[in-house]
Amino acid sequence: MEGGGGIGDVEEVRFGPAIALVAPARGRYPDGRSLLVRGRSETVLVDPSLGVRPQGDVLRGEVDWCLLSHGHEDHVAALDLFADRPVRLHEADAPALASLDAFMALYGFPPDVEGPWRRAVVERFHFAPRPDAQPLRDGARFDLGGRSITAVHTPGHTRGHCCLLVEGAGEPPLLYLGDIDLSSFGPYYGDAWSSLDDFERSLDAVRRIDARWYATFHHVGVVGRAEFLERLERFARVIATRDERLLAFLAQPRTLDEIVAHRFVYRPGDAVPFADAVERRSMGQHLARALADGRAREVEPGRFARRD
Repeated sequence: MEGGGGIGDVEEVRFGPAIALVAPARGRYPDGRSLLVRGRSETVLVDPSLGVRPQGDVLRGEVDWCLLSHGHEDHVAALDLFADRPVRLHEADAPALASLDAFMALYGFPPDVEGPWRRAVVERFHFAPRPDAQPLRDGARFDLGGRSITAVHTPGHTRGHCCLLVEGAGEPPLLYLGDIDLSSFGPYYGDAWSSLDDFERSLDAVRRIDARWYATFHHVGVVGRAEFLERLERFARVIATRDERLLAFLAQPRTLDEIVAHRFVYRPGDAVPFADAVERRSMGQHLARALADGRAREVEPGRFARRD
């Protein structure tokens, strides 16, 4: 790790071949840590965040194109400042950037939630359509001149979520994890384009990727491999904990509405406007798995209980 330097209030911290752009919020949502990869021939900005917006003019002077780990609001929050630069993301998420309506479909929120969220996406996160977004596929490798970025498709958070392996000659590699954020909150799979099963497979996949550094967009930041593995186990364990809590709650027959109201993803009382929608999508997947593998049963239409 090498500190020093920066752009305005954004600190540049080098980890091997990549530079973490650390704004004062230090990756706390709605901000995030963008990544800058400078090669001899090209410079790429990964996940342009709210924190880099004040330095947009300076970054525009060197950034050749933008790369998104996936298509969520906080990862495109400064993309509008690079409207004349190419943007690339996985082909499964690229359609979401075509229009605001397409972007809203990614979340799949009900109308009473979608209206305010639509305004927030535009006013708070500066969403601007990018129908010109260039789709990439798993394994796509970009040679920047002395440094490279390889996309590793890790769906679950969204259909097209990717981790990015950044490598340079003689430099220890860095794996950018995007929103596999290693936080105590745990994996987020609460949107229409999310998948619990895919997320678990992706966690297994990143565990096998050997790098010197592992960088998250939110919260944790950049850690070495030993800490990464430890944090990844705790992060993945949240899924099992949600399963266990759901089955305990199903000691008595419950409806999905009761499961949603009980709160398994968010804490009761958390003032999150889309909490119910996220609970329904997230815990609906847990319930479906419990029904499929026989741990729960439908005791009457719309009411579910664990199978003792």
